[in-house]
Amino acid sequence: MKKLSTNLLMAILGGIVAILIYKSLDNKTVGLISDPKQGIEVVPASYTLPVPVMGPDFVEAADLSVHAVVHIKAEWSQRTQTYDNFFDLFNDFFGNPHQKYYYNQPVIATGSGVIISDDGYIVTNNHVVQEAEKLEVTLNDNRSFEAKIIGTDPSTDLALIKIESSGLPSLEYGDSDNLRVGEWVLAVGNPFNLTSTVTAGIVSAKARNINILGARSAIESFIQTDAVVNRGNSGGALVNTDGDLVGINAAIASNTGSYTGYSFAIPVNIVKKVIGDFMEYGEVQRAYLGITFREVDSKFAEDYDLDEANGVYIAEILEGSGARKAGLEAGDVIVKIDNTKINSKSSLLETIGTKRPGDIVKVFVVRDHKLKEFDVELKNISGNTEIIKNNRIELLGASFVGLSEEEKAELNIDHGLKIVELVSGKFKSSGIREGFIVMSIDKEPVETVQDLHIVLNGKTGGTLVEGIYPNGQRAYYGLGL
Repeated sequence: MKKLSTNLLMAILGGIVAILIYKSLDNKTVGLISDPKQGIEVVPASYTLPVPVMGPDFVEAADLSVHAVVHIKAEWSQRTQTYDNFFDLFNDFFGNPHQKYYYNQPVIATGSGVIISDDGYIVTNNHVVQEAEKLEVTLNDNRSFEAKIIGTDPSTDLALIKIESSGLPSLEYGDSDNLRVGEWVLAVGNPFNLTSTVTAGIVSAKARNINILGARSAIESFIQTDAVVNRGNSGGALVNTDGDLVGINAAIASNTGSYTGYSFAIPVNIVKKVIGDFMEYGEVQRAYLGITFREVDSKFAEDYDLDEANGVYIAEILEGSGARKAGLEAGDVIVKIDNTKINSKSSLLETIGTKRPGDIVKVFVVRDHKLKEFDVELKNISGNTEIIKNNRIELLGASFVGLSEEEKAELNIDHGLKIVELVSGKFKSSGIREGFIVMSIDKEPVETVQDLHIVLNGKTGGTLVEGIYPNGQRAYYGLGL
């Protein structure tokens, strides 16, 4: 009986525990069998997409740009000579009165331009308009105007032209110094005569020198992008996503003549300076630091015991230059000008290219492993800070250096100015070759660049240039100014 009572008590306690556990789980446990008394929860059957990743919006920038980018048609004629007979060809050297000329069909090239003021000033590339005898500008609304050239600058490949109109849409200048690698940009222009074309890409590199302008004095510090650019885009706009002008498209890297991956634009800070000079002075006011230099690479840094492989190494300080007056020395390494780091020839030329004669820049150099700072006043090609107007030297298309005493003695002359580089201009078109030593112009002796300015100032019409080549050959050239 005692054992039976114990078992009965345990059974009762077990039942009570089971009831308590069931009550605690009631309506909280999800079972596999549905309860017909329970209502079924109803939810919408539509599928909600993940939150999209927002990319750059090009619509507003494109809309601002296309109305301010124009189509430019340049037209010129190629002159060809014909002679009555073989002897006339020979006699041409002595001025043949029977020589005949004829012109074939006009040559036509097209490009782009950017309206920078509502009264019709348009910036484009020099190579778009440099030979043009007639310019036609077509706006985005299909209105056409004849344009005139205000100024051209081969050393930056920029030109300013103007149409007579008002109330035109225009682009605001941005700041190419603030442009960052990886930033989105739009290229706007007229490739293959497809007007108002917009393409997008990113800034791939800055301060790129591609040696396309050729001249030693050329300022090449291009913005490299992967925005698609083709023939006809030259002179068009490179804008950021705010629609601000950050560059003027100028070239592509290509083995085929068409876009293959990279395009190049002139930074807008250079554009602002050059175009501002055209509008204020009629020609570019070029500033010079007054040095010769070379870029620093790792081998050069090791050979010359330099701390780092960056900056530009000063090889020579020119007499009478702002650099010499400020105290810079050969052997200094320029690492910074104002707030811009100098890592290459391109970055140096771009920084100085945005300045005018008379501007003072802070130049930071490394000398004897120490950083030093100098205030340098920039000067013009004549070695002063005066504004140059009617600069005939630019018209000549030549770069000059003075003669050494050894060169004078070897040629038995006591003065002269040597041509070290020729680009498109009066000298080249008249047949003058590099190396020619200009001794006089219209019988006025020439020994310095300042002499050239004085002799050429205000001169127009036929001009006689006399000089000698390094082999001793005397030569005389006539040209028109």
